[in-house]
Amino acid sequence: MTQDHIVIVDDHPLFRDALRHTLAASFKDLRLSEAGSLEELSAVMQTESVDLVLLDLTMPGVQGFSGLMYLRALNPQIPVVIVSANESPPVIRRCLEFGASGFIPKSLPVSRIREAIGTILKGEFWVPAEIDLGQNPNRKNAHIVDRLSTLTPQQFRVLMMLGEGLLNKQIAFQLSVSEATVKAHVSAILQKLGVESRTQAVIAVKKIESGELID
Repeated sequence: MTQDHIVIVDDHPLFRDALRHTLAASFKDLRLSEAGSLEELSAVMQTESVDLVLLDLTMPGVQGFSGLMYLRALNPQIPVVIVSANESPPVIRRCLEFGASGFIPKSLPVSRIREAIGTILKGEFWVPAEIDLGQNPNRKNAHIVDRLSTLTPQQFRVLMMLGEGLLNKQIAFQLSVSEATVKAHVSAILQKLGVESRTQAVIAVKKIESGELID
């Protein structure tokens, strides 16, 4: 039987270790890996087959929901489940709108975490039944998310750097590409997002980071 490969992504080693031991004790046919950053996760995903990513929403170098969106751009076929201490219904709803396959609060007991992972591994969505999400996903938000999902991973990285206020020359240096390549990425980003300027693209970045799209 093929083992499902789950990668636990969290910058706290103690939590990663605790969750790994919980899953190992709860499921026999799992292969478990750990990553302390999106960079480490990207390296795993580029070299190994991954069936599920368990992602902490808040990590160094990741602003708001941008980590989730980056992973969806990197490989939309791999489900991403948020594991977070933030149990706010609006945050959970935004995670689902941004493409998460579920949301697991860190405060859940082991039995509920086992239930959640088991459900998700069957290809189903899972959020705590007791949390009232308040409203159905916003169709306008879904349209924006669809546009963002057309960005390549490199284009999404460029978009995040635009949000940090970096110039094309600075982005080119950090990505080890030519300035002309960055300009091409920026043009493609504007076209895909349906905006006309870098300023409008940056506004889109801030909305991704805050989760405050359209209500």
